[in-house]
Amino acid sequence: MASTARAGAQERVAARRALGVAGEDRAAAWYTAQGYEVVARNWRCRDGELDLIVRRGRLHVFCEVKSRSSAAFGSPLEAVDRDKRRRIRHLAACWLEAAPQPAGEIRFDVVGILGEELEVVQAAF
Repeated sequence: MASTARAGAQERVAARRALGVAGEDRAAAWYTAQGYEVVARNWRCRDGELDLIVRRGRLHVFCEVKSRSSAAFGSPLEAVDRDKRRRIRHLAACWLEAAPQPAGEIRFDVVGILGEELEVVQAAF
């Protein structure tokens, strides 16, 4: 019985991970279609992870991608609260410190994906 519950939990985790990867793929494709270059995906440091970093000219955009299969727990955009924004700003500063070239302008975007709907909020915070 315990192994069945564990297998079910592993399947749910795998499904959530697949939903997140698919959402990040869609967000990266949207930015590419808008003329941005994808600089990094899932950039990690000891303090956390940035989903997507894109660049157009000297503008670097740090993008948080939130994907949901339903609105049962609210809009994906609502998941980027004050604490999450603070963490993303901190991680962006870490990335900028490690970047080989200084960035000109920076922006923080949030992409919400709910089912087939993709919503990009530029300069979200």
